[in-house]
Amino acid sequence: MEIVKNEKLESEIKKEPEQKEQKAIISPNIDFSKISILSPEVISKQATINIGTIGHVAHGKSTVVEALSGVKTFRFQDEKIRNITIHLGYANAKIFQCPNCKPPECYKSYPSHKEDNPPCERCKTPMNLFRHVSFVDCPGHDILMSTMLNGVAVMDCALLLVAANESCPQPQTSEHLAAVEMMNLKNIIILQNKIDIIMKDPSLAPKNYEEIKQFVKRTICEEAPIIPISAQLKINIDVICDYISKIPLPIRDLTSAPRMIIIRSFDINKPGTEADKLEGGVVGGSIIKGILKIGDIVEIRPGLTTKSANNQTISNPIRSQVVSLQAEKNHLEFAVPGGLIGVGLKIDPALTRADKLVGNILGHPGQLPDIYQKIRVTYTLLQRLLGVKPSESSSLQRKEKVKHISKDEMLLVNIGSTSVGGRVCDVASGLVTLELNSPVCTSFGEKISLSRKINRHFRLIGWGEIKSGEPMKYENIL
Repeated sequence: MEIVKNEKLESEIKKEPEQKEQKAIISPNIDFSKISILSPEVISKQATINIGTIGHVAHGKSTVVEALSGVKTFRFQDEKIRNITIHLGYANAKIFQCPNCKPPECYKSYPSHKEDNPPCERCKTPMNLFRHVSFVDCPGHDILMSTMLNGVAVMDCALLLVAANESCPQPQTSEHLAAVEMMNLKNIIILQNKIDIIMKDPSLAPKNYEEIKQFVKRTICEEAPIIPISAQLKINIDVICDYISKIPLPIRDLTSAPRMIIIRSFDINKPGTEADKLEGGVVGGSIIKGILKIGDIVEIRPGLTTKSANNQTISNPIRSQVVSLQAEKNHLEFAVPGGLIGVGLKIDPALTRADKLVGNILGHPGQLPDIYQKIRVTYTLLQRLLGVKPSESSSLQRKEKVKHISKDEMLLVNIGSTSVGGRVCDVASGLVTLELNSPVCTSFGEKISLSRKINRHFRLIGWGEIKSGEPMKYENIL
């Protein structure tokens, strides 16, 4: 693909704001060859495992995250007004263990900035830091399914919320479970929430429990524990901590060049900030391998997308420098895989505001995968449509069986943390060629999910794996 140099865009982007003094400086005494995710300097400041919260809308996902971390994941005005999760929420928590008390009472969760070795509330013995976790709070509404699928890209395990005062499964309960099954997420804990609402009738809780057991039969979480809780009243929160502590930590690659999936991006400057006081853009996400350090020169792919004079799509990766690393309120000298972090960069904050860089990949220059706009994937379709409400129209009921993919139809493709439309160019036996609306940075072998628009909403219809593609030519603009 021919590259046309966008000089106007390039000149605008190069007007970088002057950065404030770095918030953290790397100690010269750090031996990175001896760093692990259980090293005290890591686990005390940064989460080492990502836990997703999934399930139907209003089943208590955000409330249970707040009960565990003390953090409200509603950060946007539209979320506060409607009291539902719309964007991916995030919060960190430390789980401490008392050496004298017995499980599950020995476990207690605190916000991420809690000092180490707090006294046990029961016996006053200093507690030991056992886990430092990040929560990825997913929206449960059916029209926000693509946002939920973006969150799955960084999950290591999940909490599946099921409301005890409703029949099981609700539409997005089954759709969310299918999504994490597609991505082969093995460690799932089921939370039977809102037991306080049904306490007046002792028969309701066992009935709902049996519905859950029947629902998860022959699924990836058939043997998963089912914990009755009240997130609102913080009942059995210590039991959740007990089960989280038993989840094995993922094996992390700390020796490769760093690579980070971006799931949020921000402009942290307040309106009216003077030009000489502006701070650069910030991206948030999870490192999947390697160690990212302050001062690193990094590249973001695919970066900015523009059109040439002949209407060809041009991908312009962004190069910058890391000036700060942060995990919630904890300032970091370096960041390792696992947990959600914020990365302060020397780029114009206009490039990062309003989640503009969501779906991009960050890493060292020359160490990132190629950029593609046309990919070939193997695919598997669901046997039936999930997430269908019984009250929906008969026309949707007739479409409950998933139809085969046809040439020239438009699908929504989730690759990593990006959602992008794709036109079907060709369909062979178990292989489909997709021309994407915008470029993506990805690798062969990466799993994707496929959704189709049915009755104005995108519904999950299957999953696939990228087998090949046509790399795009590009040029760096920073």
